[in-house]
Amino acid sequence: MGDVLAGIHATWEFDTDSVLIRFGRGIRTPKLFQSLRERRIPHAALSSVTLTPGRRGTVVLHAVPRPGADPLLEAAAGQLKEGCDPYRLVLPAERETLADYYADELRALLGPGAGEPAERFLVAAPEAPMQFKAYDGRASFDGDRISFRWFWTGASTAKWKAGDQTFPVTELSGVEWRSPEAFDGYLRLVPRGAEGAGSPAGAERGTPRTDAAPGPQAMAARPTQADQDPAAVIFGLGYGPVHESLPFAAAVLESVRRKQSVPGTAAAVPGTGRRDPANIAERIRHLGELHRAGLVTDDEFSAKKAQLLAEL
Repeated sequence: MGDVLAGIHATWEFDTDSVLIRFGRGIRTPKLFQSLRERRIPHAALSSVTLTPGRRGTVVLHAVPRPGADPLLEAAAGQLKEGCDPYRLVLPAERETLADYYADELRALLGPGAGEPAERFLVAAPEAPMQFKAYDGRASFDGDRISFRWFWTGASTAKWKAGDQTFPVTELSGVEWRSPEAFDGYLRLVPRGAEGAGSPAGAERGTPRTDAAPGPQAMAARPTQADQDPAAVIFGLGYGPVHESLPFAAAVLESVRRKQSVPGTAAAVPGTGRRDPANIAERIRHLGELHRAGLVTDDEFSAKKAQLLAEL
């Protein structure tokens, strides 16, 4: 095909095996689109193509992805607003005939498995490294590890007692993202073996299946509230916005799934093996600050410090 169809917030470039979506950067363009910049969608990742009337003299060309094909939509778990759907191209109504032509062309290229869920991600996730500022801490991801660094002004006592956290993706089975546009939004990591152990409702969203045996973390119930869970950061007004936290969640999810599918990268059981001495030292330092501030008793300080030293 090789043609280009320009819409209101994006331009679609039709190649022989994929559609390259380039998002606009105008002030009215959704921030999520600006953050994504561009995405290449293989025809194999699509299940159907529709053309419907839009609002105020527009039509909408919608390339519907197969379930499981796009880590961004898997992480979003149906929480994206219609206007932020990256697979919708809004065009002026006078381009309906042209849009209908391209819709037919795309439909003709869909494979026999278009109606089936994808067995693996077919669309690339946003690339690491990336970070964003949540209400109670800063989240960062370098492609292999996710780190949470707590803020004094927002983190709960439970998180300060646990100290700053680092999670190798090989020790995770998935990630939960609850939109900051909803009440009590958060990003929560799911340790391997802990998918059904004390997880809140909806914990399986964005969580790849795994047959790994449950580790020690699976035996203890996870905190129900994300603000008490050291494996989660919570959102708030202006903290963890969709255009920052959702691509982050998608990148983590894609990395988790990829690590699980590569031979020789089976996840280590959480709580086993030696820990990074620098990380242990940092957690002891935070523990000392809590102790001096009177938030941790002498007995709690001694017990937790001994526990951390035992991990070296």
